[in-house]
Amino acid sequence: MTKLPMTNQAMTKRKHILVVEDEVHLATGIKYNLDAEGYQVTCVGDGPSAQRLLEDPSQKFDLVILDIMLPGMSGYAVCEALRVRQNDIPVLILSARTLPEDRIRGFDVGADQYMTKPFDLDEFLTRVRTLLNLYALRTERRVESAPPEVPSSVYRFGNAVVNFNTFEVQVGGQSVRLTHLEMKLLRYFIENAGRVISRKELLERVWELPGYLSTRAPDQFIRRLRKIFEPAPGQPRYFLTIRDAGYRFVPTGQTAPEEPSSQTDSATSPS
Repeated sequence: MTKLPMTNQAMTKRKHILVVEDEVHLATGIKYNLDAEGYQVTCVGDGPSAQRLLEDPSQKFDLVILDIMLPGMSGYAVCEALRVRQNDIPVLILSARTLPEDRIRGFDVGADQYMTKPFDLDEFLTRVRTLLNLYALRTERRVESAPPEVPSSVYRFGNAVVNFNTFEVQVGGQSVRLTHLEMKLLRYFIENAGRVISRKELLERVWELPGYLSTRAPDQFIRRLRKIFEPAPGQPRYFLTIRDAGYRFVPTGQTAPEEPSSQTDSATSPS
């Protein structure tokens, strides 16, 4: 890594970034460049330390940069615990693990972006700026807008029972834990049952992000809902993919989906 010149970012309110990385030389290089961009940076080298900081109400972070293979507690577990506490701070996973299943698991536990090591510094800094800006925009919109109306506090479909007031979910009589964002996505599908919803609309209405963004987050989260609620996730009955259009929630179930999910998740996702 090489140090980049100071930008105007340093002249604005400093954003606080938590870097969770056990390779000291890499953590030092990341901090060096983020400091040069004007950010406030805190570094820790293990999962339990990261979790303690994230649970500390006196600490305020705007972004978490997270390795996966960490002493004491994996980055997956750190991110999942963060989402269970309904904390939607952006998480950028930075890992040497490059397999598709690693990326999928990262998105399943609630990561916003996933980068592999070694990485390009300019791309890394661009992703950091983007996540920070989008999180600020999301926070402003949350303050300005009232929460959407829920058609009913308890909703049933298939063998699932969802209580939106208590965040309790049961599938086949078994309790299931959903994150805040997963519940928000599920609620949006229920409120728009039967209607085809584009990925652009999901980004804008659920993620509260610009619809033109190139991200696989909606696809990964829908895959997660299928794993939880579908009897056969590879042949969805409730959360259907509509080729070149988006997704449709069918609460009564459909025995012959319009498109097999294994073929159309890639068709509706950016390359």
